[in-house]
Amino acid sequence: MDLMGMMGKLKETQNKIEETKKRLDNVLVDEQSTDGLLKVTITANRKIKSITIADELLEDKEQLEDYMILVLNKAIEKATKVNEAELDAVAKMDMPMIPGMDNLFK
Repeated sequence: MDLMGMMGKLKETQNKIEETKKRLDNVLVDEQSTDGLLKVTITANRKIKSITIADELLEDKEQLEDYMILVLNKAIEKATKVNEAELDAVAKMDMPMIPGMDNLFK
């Protein structure tokens, strides 16, 4: 087993993972309430980029709070799936297969 080669490969994979994380800052995920009154855009790294609230929601604080929780959670869930899929793809593509290590990426 070529330990130096493996270490180099590991470093290369880490660099690709970092590049992917940076790229995911530019991947936007949109989510909205079923009636379209609340819209949220977040990055695949789960940073909120924008929130749009229809005027009629401003009249009902409780409804607005409920919408915020629902829509943000749905957006975070979507973004997490995109994020994990992208990072898994990079890790699996570049990782040398070390016996027993394949369980780490499941």
